[in-house]
Amino acid sequence: MDSGNCSSLSKFFLSGITNNPETKLTLFTTFLFVYLVNLLANLGMIILIRMDSQLHTPMYFFLSHLSFCDLCYSTAVGPKMLVDLFAKNKSIPFFGCALQFFIFCIFADSECLLLAVMAFDRYKAISNPLLYTVNMSSRVCLLLVAGVYLVGMADALIHTTLTFRLCFCGSDEVNHFFCDVPPLLLLSCSDTQVNELVIFTIFGFIELSTISGVLISYCYIILSVLKIHSAEGRVKAFSTCTSHFTAVAIFQGTMLFMYFRPSSSYSLDQDKTTSLFYTLVIPMLNPLIYSLQNKDVKKALKKLKT
Repeated sequence: MDSGNCSSLSKFFLSGITNNPETKLTLFTTFLFVYLVNLLANLGMIILIRMDSQLHTPMYFFLSHLSFCDLCYSTAVGPKMLVDLFAKNKSIPFFGCALQFFIFCIFADSECLLLAVMAFDRYKAISNPLLYTVNMSSRVCLLLVAGVYLVGMADALIHTTLTFRLCFCGSDEVNHFFCDVPPLLLLSCSDTQVNELVIFTIFGFIELSTISGVLISYCYIILSVLKIHSAEGRVKAFSTCTSHFTAVAIFQGTMLFMYFRPSSSYSLDQDKTTSLFYTLVIPMLNPLIYSLQNKDVKKALKKLKT
């Protein structure tokens, strides 16, 4: 395209969730409640794990970082979305749009990878409990988490750079409630084939590697559990994995539906609904899943109350 036709936008306008005035109050009340529960539950989980010495184990170390990721990427999106429900001017600066996506991408990718790391941790705990603290030492845990965040940052930097270097010479209205790549690419008058290829390649690799990592870890976990002779021991071993497996199934299932469904079934309205689920609802569910199904967390909460 002719570079002379490429105008530099200073801001975008987000269309938001809906323009129907009759549903705005209901949606605002619902998602304000969801976001506040998300905020309190994830902050509470992080503080509880830091305060209770009984929770100073690799499993809860990773869980505290899962809560941190949930908190960060939902906060990058949630408050702006809630304000825009009643705002007349739903604009977001060009740099602010890039920053919002960058933060969201870092922590969404990090959560994806962290769930795979947590599956590996459960495998180590169940397959050889006597050497668990040696295999999953503080140094190993720190290196794993550092690797998770570095990959998240690298991926976010690639996508943000490729997306926001494009020319936007048409409409400045993003048909979404936050700055996500697919609706931004629809506004660009540049060739977006490279962007689409990079999204499919990198995100596909991350999804494939993390899902494969989780499945392989759980295959080894099942084999290890089958070697346990007592039924009580088997139940106890499996009980440490149920919360994690539930969180993986919800998060990965949503992400696969979001980014890997056929293009013929793609709909921006459906995209918004799915995005609401994984940007606000899933971050609220994760700490609830772990607190409701975990005896150690329940004991820590009771201890804190007394």
